[in-house]
Amino acid sequence: MTLIPVKTPRVVKKMFPNYIWDIATPEKIIYLTFDDGPTPDITNWTLNTLKKHDAKATFFCIGNNVEQHPDIFKNILKEGHAIGNHTQNHIKGWKATTANYLAQVTKSEQAIEAHTTPEFLKKNTCKLFRPPYGKIKSKQGKAVIKLGYKIIMWDILSFDWKHNLDEETCLKNVISKTKNGSIVVFHDSLKAAKNMQYVLPKMLEHFSKRGFVFKSLEFQD
Repeated sequence: MTLIPVKTPRVVKKMFPNYIWDIATPEKIIYLTFDDGPTPDITNWTLNTLKKHDAKATFFCIGNNVEQHPDIFKNILKEGHAIGNHTQNHIKGWKATTANYLAQVTKSEQAIEAHTTPEFLKKNTCKLFRPPYGKIKSKQGKAVIKLGYKIIMWDILSFDWKHNLDEETCLKNVISKTKNGSIVVFHDSLKAAKNMQYVLPKMLEHFSKRGFVFKSLEFQD
C-alpha cells in the first residue's frame, strides 16, 4: 500500500509552483515521460512502440546508464524524443547534501552532452530535470533551477515498477486519470518492464483512437 496517489492532488501542485506538474492546454495532448534509462532491450522496445503510434516522449536519463549504453541513448535522439537529466546515479535528494546533489546533476549533464550531437544541443537549449523518486529538498530544487533547469514532476504516476500491482490495474489507473496536458511517468527499466510493456501499447491505442496526440516536453528559454 502506498500513500502516493496515481494522480497528483491539486494542493500538492500549488505547494510547489516552481515545479512543472502538467501542461495547461485545451488540446488533446499527453506528455509521456520515461525514467531510469537507457536500458538494454527495454528502451529500444519503448522507442519502437512509440514509433508505431507516431508518439514523441521525454526520456529522463541516468548519466551512468548513458555512459554504459551510448548507442541506445543515441537511438532516443535519432527518434526525435526529448532528453532530461535524472542525476548520475539515481540519487535520493532527501538523503543527500545540496553539494552532492548538484554534483550528481552536473555529472549526468556532462555524460548526456558527451553523447549528444551539437545540432541537438543547439536545438534543445532548455534543460529538463526530474528528481529521482520525486524527492528533492527545497534548497536543492532552487539550486537546480539556478543551473538553468526546469524541474519536471508529474500529473500521473503509473507505478509500473511495483511488482504487487497487476498489469490490468496499472492500465486502468493510467487510462482513468490521464487528461489533456497530463505528464505521465513510466520507466524504461527492467524493474518496470512487466507492467510498462503491457500498459504502454494499450494506452497509446486507447488515446489515439480518441484523437489524442503524444508530444515531448518543449519549452522556450
